[in-house]
Amino acid sequence: MGVFDIVGPVMIGPSSSHTAGAVRLGKMARTILGEAPVAVTINLYGSFARTYKGHGTDKALVAGLLGFSAEDTRIKDAINLAAQANLHVTFRIVEGGDFHPNTAQMQLKGISGKSVKVTGASIGGGRIVITQIDGYDVEITGDYYTLITLHQDKPGIIAMITQILAQQNVNIAFMKVSRKQKGVQALMVLETDHPIPEEVLAAISPVPAIESALLVKPL
Repeated sequence: MGVFDIVGPVMIGPSSSHTAGAVRLGKMARTILGEAPVAVTINLYGSFARTYKGHGTDKALVAGLLGFSAEDTRIKDAINLAAQANLHVTFRIVEGGDFHPNTAQMQLKGISGKSVKVTGASIGGGRIVITQIDGYDVEITGDYYTLITLHQDKPGIIAMITQILAQQNVNIAFMKVSRKQKGVQALMVLETDHPIPEEVLAAISPVPAIESALLVKPL
């Protein structure tokens, strides 16, 4: 157990799970979208659903969607700041479901019309885990440099990507590959011990089998 586990993160708000973790969830969803969101629908589950206003979870999630950090003093004004930024956010309370008690499912639409659905949970001490992206099961903590690829589910693609990382001397810490149907598409998440150079994206993005690729820095 480290100091972080004992005292929690530096943050604005009454609860690390409901404030710091919620900010990180919103910020990670914005990062995965890859651009500024203009409309977001947020489904809240469990404890988030019951106490989101009293604990400021709504403000924290919106602050993250605006790109704020958990230490940002503007969190308390996030709802108004979102309106000023033409970001429309809708909250929905959802009963039931097999989810962690502090779960938010966010459907985001960006300025270009791009959309993504991100599901994640605040698991304590300001820590989070993203559990789904557009229905693909994932496990993203926001603690590592991360490469996310959506690619055709065919032999050689994963080997090609990991070889490119090896050539850049990037060590893989964790890896998860998810698919909805065999032989169609797969979504891969690689969390690494080292920063991932832009050269990696430059090398894999032109490959026809790679439909999208995104680099995510630690939150």
